[in-house]
Parts: sequence; structure tokens; C-alpha cells
Amino acid sequence: MQTVTVNGVGRSDVGKKATKAVRNEGMIPCVLYGMQEASHFAVKPKDVKHLIYTPEFKLADVTIDGASTKCFIKDIQFHPVTDEIVHIDFLKLIDGHKIKVEVPVKFVGSSIGVKNGGKLQQSIRRVKLKTTPDKIMDKVEVDISHLNLGDAVRVSDIKEVEGVEIMMPSGTPLATVVVPRALKSATDAAAKGDNAEKVAETEDAAE
Repeated sequence: MQTVTVNGVGRSDVGKKATKAVRNEGMIPCVLYGMQEASHFAVKPKDVKHLIYTPEFKLADVTIDGASTKCFIKDIQFHPVTDEIVHIDFLKLIDGHKIKVEVPVKFVGSSIGVKNGGKLQQSIRRVKLKTTPDKIMDKVEVDISHLNLGDAVRVSDIKEVEGVEIMMPSGTPLATVVVPRALKSATDAAAKGDNAEKVAETEDAAE
């Protein structure tokens, strides 16, 4: 599990005016939630880019006024026009306390259907898990080597891990091996050709 160190600057004034001032200074206002009172702080965008702009799930080690806390990003707010980050919520990891996280899906193996000309179409890139900090996974792996043309792999195909609950319907498809239009057309044409030959053979036999 990768952990990114984040240096935060504590904030005592959390009003709208003060928050705007923080953003004007080029920093991002943040809140760290836990079992106790929430902590308000600000971070530089460069300190969190490796946490946010990545397909991977990573933990954060946030330091505020000398005190470090292991946590993860719970929510991010982006500006509706500029897409700049305007606020981040962090959630503290507490031993024995279950949390919900979203981790990426990684497919392993080579699909039979893809080898035969199909295309793997991924429909779900992240799955939601409920677990304790000691059981957090940075990804879930799903074997797709058995998938043929038209087959799908579903949430139920994710290997169970003790202490980790998958918070999604088991029948939800993660990916499907779709048949490209060109391959389908060629297959249909071949099937029609075979049928025509069989009809011709039947007619010849009748004569």
C-alpha cells in the first residue's frame, strides 16, 4: 500500500472569507475527520497531486502542526468551470473501525475471446469495499483468462478476502468481451455462406 506524505498548515479561522483567502494564496482548504473534533488545514496542490491524479488507491500521512495522521481522501470538490480542486475531505484511519473505500479493479490473465478478435470493454473501474484499516487493499484482481466472446466477468467473480466486504451487487458486470462489428459481420457472412452451401447440397441430392 502506497502512502503519500502531505504537509498541512493548520487553520483556526474557517469562515467563508478566510477560506477564500486560502484559495487566493494558491492553497486548498481541507478537513480531517475522525472520532474526535474535525481538524481544518490547508495544503499546496503539488502535495496532493499524487493522491488525486492517479488511478491507484493510496493512503495519506497528513502532518498538521507537527502531528501526523494516517488517513485517506474521502471526498474532493472541483470547481465547476476550471476543474481546480476547491476542497478536500480526509478521513482518519482508526484501528478496528470499519471504513468504506473505493479501489481500482485490475484484470489478470489473457482472455480467450480477446485472442480470437474480441475487445475487452470495462464497465466498472472501481469497486467499493468495507473493511478495517489493517485489511485495506490497494486493488482487487479478477482473472479474465476464461472469458470467451460475449462473456462477462462480474462482481461475484472477485475472490473473497476475509474481513473485506464488497459493497456492490454480485451480478454487476465488471467487463465484457464484446464482438467487434467487423468480426461479427465476417462471422455472419461465413454462417450465411455455410447455410447456402447446405441448401445447395440438399437441392442437388433431391434432384
